[in-house]
Amino acid sequence: MIEIAPGVFVRRHTELDLTLGLVTGPGDSLLVDSGMDPALAREVRPSRIVLTHNHFDHVLATEAFLPCEVWAHEGCVVDESLLEDRARYYDDPFEGTLVAPTHTFRDTVTLDVGGRRVDLHHFGPAHTSHDVVVHVPDAGVVFAGDLVEQGAAAQAGPDATPSNWRHVLDLLLELDPRIVVPGHGDPVDARFVREMAIPEAT
Repeated sequence: MIEIAPGVFVRRHTELDLTLGLVTGPGDSLLVDSGMDPALAREVRPSRIVLTHNHFDHVLATEAFLPCEVWAHEGCVVDESLLEDRARYYDDPFEGTLVAPTHTFRDTVTLDVGGRRVDLHHFGPAHTSHDVVVHVPDAGVVFAGDLVEQGAAAQAGPDATPSNWRHVLDLLLELDPRIVVPGHGDPVDARFVREMAIPEAT
């Protein structure tokens, strides 16, 4: 884990250039996306996981961190269709158990992480219909999921809404982040987000 702000960490994975996050408070922690590597659960035992969206690379290792709360937007569905998406990249079968969210929200919810405020926002459809932005106000850090990618162009799959993507990013920037953590790649600043190209639907 790399500490990017007091008590806020990222874990970079070479696999798909994936970036996970961890927010800590006294005696408590929150993991941003579970990723695909269950081995991480030997290092991190969060009380909560927040899924930024339901694409397979962000959710498949959730089982390894149980028991914990699993937070997501109310539109986040974790089902067998994710394994079909995974099969486009990997030949080996998925041997774990899919874990659905245990706690959902619609627009905004505030969590207490060991006395530390963490806000979850849904600003509308963009990369998916149910993107979650995770804001840590006291650190000036925003976890953007795949709304932002560094090192490669952001992707707009069949479940994306490119026409609303810039609006969602503008609302993200209104949080005045010092650091924005993308779903893939290294942390960036607000200027990167402001200038990034909006992908077209594929």
